[in-house]
Amino acid sequence: MKKAADLSRKGRASFASGRCVRGTYVPSDQAKEITRSVSFTKPSRVLARFSVDRGFDNKNTMLRGFSFRIGSAGQHSEIFTQNAPVHFARTVDQMFAYLQAHFARPDGKPDVEKISLFSAANPETLNQANYIAAHPPAESFASTTYWGVHAFPATNAKGETRFIKFRIDPVGEQAIGPKGKIRLRPAELLNDELESRISAREVRFSVMALLDRQGDPVMDVTVRWPDEDHREPVRLGTIVITGVEANEACDDAGFSPATLAEGIGYPPDEIFAARRATYTLSQKMRP
Repeated sequence: MKKAADLSRKGRASFASGRCVRGTYVPSDQAKEITRSVSFTKPSRVLARFSVDRGFDNKNTMLRGFSFRIGSAGQHSEIFTQNAPVHFARTVDQMFAYLQAHFARPDGKPDVEKISLFSAANPETLNQANYIAAHPPAESFASTTYWGVHAFPATNAKGETRFIKFRIDPVGEQAIGPKGKIRLRPAELLNDELESRISAREVRFSVMALLDRQGDPVMDVTVRWPDEDHREPVRLGTIVITGVEANEACDDAGFSPATLAEGIGYPPDEIFAARRATYTLSQKMRP
């Protein structure tokens, strides 16, 4: 808990810069086969937030986030996804050590030697950065594919439980990165582009569930499931973004990982438990 408090003091639990939006969720006929959670099997309003993580080096980072709340009063689920299918650390201790290694020196510059030594001793912490480097970000929040790095136990109406990972796919958008040299858009331009796009038309995303197989790792969020990209996902439903909300609405919502409607359980990994604690502390510490 102390380390969760320390991490929450370093910054906002959710990414610092973002845009709050609203919309609707429409479930597919297949959703009930995966989960009995009414947040995924019933139509509802959606509150969501697109965000950018500015990182540790004061440059424009490529890591983006998409948090969303679906469901009705008392039966909400709040899910965080990002444009990489893995997290940068496997345990709380490793995450804390990663942050310490990457904090800038007093002169504002990264300690390259310290980072290199840490990365050599913890190669799995490079998986997220390597994925993003190999998959440059799309030029818009609306054309980005977002991943949930945690394995959620989902229970259907028959009482059958299996692990799923969330993937949020853009609908009708070209979900590819820019060609040639990567030119990252500042958060403000991403936000402005999103607002312009929403004012012109609805923005849609498919909420997909990747299904586990025997032996898939569910405790290590720095690695993917074997052949994950080749598995046929199940479409749980569609999120339709219809308008922009005041950012205060998303600040009040918080998008806590602890908020899951019955039928979707807590992932068993250590990072998820830390996120639950960190989000709670972060909300309390905000001015």
